[in-house]
Amino acid sequence: MTQRSGVVAVVVTWNRRDLLAESLRAVLDQTSPPDHVIVVDNASDDGTADLLSGEFGGVETIRTMHNVGGAGGFALGIATALRRPCDAIWLLDDDTIPRRGALEALLDVRRRYPGGTPAVVASRVVWADGRDHPMNTPRRRPVVRKRERAAAEAVGCLPIRSASFVSVLVDAKAAAATGLPVAGFFLWNDDFEYTTRLLRGRVGLASRASVVVHKTAAFGATETDPGERFFYEVRNKVWTFTRSGGLGPAEKALYAGSTVRRWARTYAGSTDRATLRRALAAGLRSGVRGKPVDTATVIEQATGGRGLDG
Repeated sequence: MTQRSGVVAVVVTWNRRDLLAESLRAVLDQTSPPDHVIVVDNASDDGTADLLSGEFGGVETIRTMHNVGGAGGFALGIATALRRPCDAIWLLDDDTIPRRGALEALLDVRRRYPGGTPAVVASRVVWADGRDHPMNTPRRRPVVRKRERAAAEAVGCLPIRSASFVSVLVDAKAAAATGLPVAGFFLWNDDFEYTTRLLRGRVGLASRASVVVHKTAAFGATETDPGERFFYEVRNKVWTFTRSGGLGPAEKALYAGSTVRRWARTYAGSTDRATLRRALAAGLRSGVRGKPVDTATVIEQATGGRGLDG
C-alpha cells in the first residue's frame, strides 16, 4: 500500500440509491482506502437515507434540506472535509465506481511527481464497456513546457487544465486557498469552473493508471442533446467566462470559441431544437443579467441555518 496521510472522500448523491451503494462499496474496498468518507445526500426520497444509516453507518452523512445540485453538494462536502484532518480530498459522483486500485494510483502520482505536490490528480474515466468516457475527459493544458511534460510523463500522466468531479484527488491546501465551488451553478460546469481556479498557476495531472467507471445511462459526450438542461450549460458558461478568475483572457477566448462550436454541434444534432432555442435564450439572459447565489447562502439554506457549524 502507498504510504500517505489523511484522505477524505466526498460523494454527492441524489436519488441514486443502488448506484450509490455500488459506489460506496467500491470506495471502501480500495487497496488504499480513504481515511474518512462523507456523503452529501441532496434530500433524496428513494430510500437513500435508510441505506446510509444501515449498510453504511460508519460513513459521515450530511442530508440537505432540499436538492442543491452537484455544485452545492460538492461545495458543502469540500467545506466539511476541510474541517477534518486531511491532506487530500477525493471527489466522486454517486454513479462513479472506482476500480480497486484507483485511489492508490492517484496517491502514487501525488507522492512521486517530481515537481512538488499536484493540486489535482484526475482518474481515467471509462464507460460500462471500458471505452474512455468522452463526457469526462480532462482538458489538456494547451501550453506546456518541455520540463513540465517530462515531469508528468515520469509518473504516467498528462498535464491538464481542468477536470470533472467524477473522480479527482484535490490537494487540501490548494482547496483551502482557492475557496469552494460556486454553489449557485446548481449543476453543470461547476467542476470546470472550480478546477480551472484550482489549476491557475498550479499543477494538474490526468492519470491513466487510476481507472473509474462512470455508469451514465448512455455513452456520449457533452454534445448529447440536453433538452431543457441546456439552460444550465449556457448560463454557467457565461458566468464562468465573465465572473470567474479561473481562466486568463487568452484562455477565455480559446474556451469560449470551443464552447460556441460545441453548442452548434448540440443544436445540429438535436431532435427538439425549439427547446434548445428557448434554453439558450434563457441561459444567455440569466448569465448576462444575473449572478450566482452566494455559496455561503446556499449552504446556510441547505443545512437549515446551521451553515458549516451544524
